[in-house]
Amino acid sequence: MSADTDVTPGQPDFIEVYPDALSAELCAQLIARFAASGDSHPGRVGGGVMPELKDSRDLTISGRADWREAEIALNSAMFTCLLGYLRRYPHTLIAPLMLEVPGSDGSRHRLTPERVAQMDDAELAPVARMVFRPGSINLQRYSAGRGGYPYWHCELYPRDAKCETLHRHLLWTAYLNDSFEAGETEFLYQQRKIAPRTGSLLLAPAAFTHTHRGNRPQGGDKVIATSWVLFQRGEQLFGTSGG
Repeated sequence: MSADTDVTPGQPDFIEVYPDALSAELCAQLIARFAASGDSHPGRVGGGVMPELKDSRDLTISGRADWREAEIALNSAMFTCLLGYLRRYPHTLIAPLMLEVPGSDGSRHRLTPERVAQMDDAELAPVARMVFRPGSINLQRYSAGRGGYPYWHCELYPRDAKCETLHRHLLWTAYLNDSFEAGETEFLYQQRKIAPRTGSLLLAPAAFTHTHRGNRPQGGDKVIATSWVLFQRGEQLFGTSGG
């Protein structure tokens, strides 16, 4: 299996892969449960079921009591990776919002990139939770030699009345297996292919700058868990003004 395409030194592409974010045991359990569930359905794109654009079997596990523990485990792994991502790219957190935090003298100070990079988990986690929320998690299976998501796409688009898809800030994908060839997540403008590795988790921006596609696996099925990091809604962040 080919390795990830190297990034030019000093030129960050905002695509981060975190090896061993999930244990091999958890990945195997998720694959087995997915296969046994019988609840999967044809994968959808923004316009509906279009297998010429995306050919997969999907299962949304969020909001299902029987998958609650799995959802918690996946979101916990994602959040750990997110904290590392925010330290490397602090403006992910502070560029959209002018955040303030209390200082040691009791006054409030504007949150700077330097401060974010130095914050430990106990300091950074509540700020991240205040700004972001997890999206709905899908398990997806792409059949060998047939399945894939060959259409170049991004995750940010004006689809629904509540604008949930416009709240997507980052995408994430957890690779649950690697018993196949090809099947990379390929980013168009960065000219980078991410080779799946069992237990690794990918984080990248959701907007058009990171247009991507899922290449077809060969010699075995590819199984992933995928979702987004969304902004909290404006009412949550800023409150509502009276009429």
